[in-house]
Amino acid sequence: MAEGFLKSFDPNIEVYSAGTKPEKEVNPYAVTVMKEKRINLEQNVPKNVDQFLAQSFDYVITVCDSAKETCPVFMGNVKHRLHMGFEDPAGASGTEEEILKKFRDVSDQIEAEFFKFYKNNLKD
Repeated sequence: MAEGFLKSFDPNIEVYSAGTKPEKEVNPYAVTVMKEKRINLEQNVPKNVDQFLAQSFDYVITVCDSAKETCPVFMGNVKHRLHMGFEDPAGASGTEEEILKKFRDVSDQIEAEFFKFYKNNLKD
C-alpha cells in the first residue's frame, strides 16, 4: 500500500516495495481497499527484499511493526533509514466487512504518514 500511495503522490519517483517474507500475491483486501482510493495494485507482485540488497537508495523505509527488527542489513548505499510501524492488517479476522474495515483503517494511516513523508522529504 505504501508503494501505491507514494506513486500516486508523484508518478515520477522510483519506489520499490518488498518484504522479508513475501506472500505469493498481493492481499486481495489490500487490492480492494486501494481500488476504493483509485490506486490499482492488481498488477503488483510481492517481492523479496533480498533482490534489492545490492542497490543504492535515498530512503529505506520499513513499515510493519516487526520489520524493524527482522529487516536485513542493506549492503547498498542507503542515505536515510526510517521506520514507520503499522499494524499488519493481514492478521485481521472476523466478517468480511470487519476485515475490510481493518484494511481501510491501516491504509488511511499509511496514506497520512507517507503523505507527510513525501511532503517533507521528496516534494520539490
